[in-house]
Amino acid sequence: MTDQGTVWLTQEAYDKLQAELEDLKGPKRQEIIEKIAAARDEGDLKENSGYHAAKDDQGKQEARIRQLEDMLRKAEVGETPPNDGIVEPGMVVTARIDGGDEEKFLLGARENLSEGDTLDVYSPQTALGSAINGKSKGDTVSYTAPTGKEFSVEIVDAEPYKA
Repeated sequence: MTDQGTVWLTQEAYDKLQAELEDLKGPKRQEIIEKIAAARDEGDLKENSGYHAAKDDQGKQEARIRQLEDMLRKAEVGETPPNDGIVEPGMVVTARIDGGDEEKFLLGARENLSEGDTLDVYSPQTALGSAINGKSKGDTVSYTAPTGKEFSVEIVDAEPYKA
């Protein structure tokens, strides 16, 4: 079970995010600084679209740096869970919610997905994630959504995510 705010990551996802952070804080930050300096040298800053674009890029990059630092600080790095049918972070869960169609999703963090994977992701801290975490294939549990509506969830399958 993970604490509130904890982000479950595989070692591979953690390393990828760490490398992205180092790149953003090093070479990418320097590139933005150089773009801003070059645009500033062009003159009047009020009408300098290159300067304003570079400043916008800088703001987005610094926000991403803060997001990555926060995520890595809260990360719980774990191995891919065993294929034992028990729902836990890192598992692809197939569930039937309120007797509807089967839905497939990853219990964990979006950062664990391979590029281009469109699988839905639910955090273990969500109402659904908390309700199913630790349950087994075949179990039916209920949870209350943030809207106050009660849902039942039948766990049809749970298997480790494979990138």
